Amino acid sequence: MTKKRIFSGMQPSGKFHMGNFQVLNNWIKLQNEYDCVYSIVDWHALTSSYEDTRMIPERIECMALDWLSAGLDPEKNIIFVQSHVKEHAELHLLLSMMTPLSWLERVPTYKDKLQQLGDMGKEINTYGFLGYPELQTADIVLYKADAVPVAEDQLPHLELAREIVRRFANLYKPVFTEPQPILSPLLPGIDGRKMSKSYGNEIPYAAEPDELQARVRLMITDPQRVKKTDKGNPDICTVYTFHKIFSPDYAEIAGHCRNASIGCVECKKRLAEKMVTTLADVHGRRKVMAGNPDKIKEILAYGAERARKIAAATMDEVRTVMNLA
Repeated sequence: MTKKRIFSGMQPSGKFHMGNFQVLNNWIKLQNEYDCVYSIVDWHALTSSYEDTRMIPERIECMALDWLSAGLDPEKNIIFVQSHVKEHAELHLLLSMMTPLSWLERVPTYKDKLQQLGDMGKEINTYGFLGYPELQTADIVLYKADAVPVAEDQLPHLELAREIVRRFANLYKPVFTEPQPILSPLLPGIDGRKMSKSYGNEIPYAAEPDELQARVRLMITDPQRVKKTDKGNPDICTVYTFHKIFSPDYAEIAGHCRNASIGCVECKKRLAEKMVTTLADVHGRRKVMAGNPDKIKEILAYGAERARKIAAATMDEVRTVMNLA
């Protein structure tokens, strides 16, 4: 029986951070059940960080290190860099010819991010930024992915992809698969907002113990709990959100918080210890792999070669039905 295919990707716009910890863990679980295609989407990084591209090669290598050290198997998965497979750009161009502008403008994250990053002084009122959900669609449907692991805020992007697939089939002929979501929750930043380098609230995935502990100490807690003797509400506490992932005894910790038998400082200390222990093996493997950068390049080149074979076959079909062959 042929396995269903998954596609997903991440931008190398900064260091890989703990916000995507559960996403990456989900990828690792899925690699045994699906035919998985995972891409470091460097062109997507340009949509909001086009001014200075000097760090992109280093960030690509770092992201590959994080993925591989966490347990993504380059034999079980196709792991590659988006720009190494030019068919992504060709399909993006062709799909953009038939996608109504209003479809892109109504994506909820477009105006939100445009304002947020604009307030931070970034000029992203560009064609590339408007069209990045279109590029996401090309990324996914190029491999005829049956499903895409996504966070909830990306669901409108996936719905757009399905709409584009249906429009393409109506205009020409069915070529692509309508992708379905596999929800992967995100961990919040230390200030409770979505974790992002842009907000400065991230915890690097490869953070050394001292840095990790320092970032955990800065996490916001229940704002109503001022003194240690005040009873807390773990349900609105960022620290507890992380405890539910990293601490097997998280229910007990919640009880201590509610009856004020543990303070926020101690609660953060316990969390940091759990995170350091959980990530110790990953960080050990990462240091070993970092000593062999040629191996990382070899793995990415191998992944790109495999991805190109699938992408080329899809584009042959696309050109044929669009009378461009």
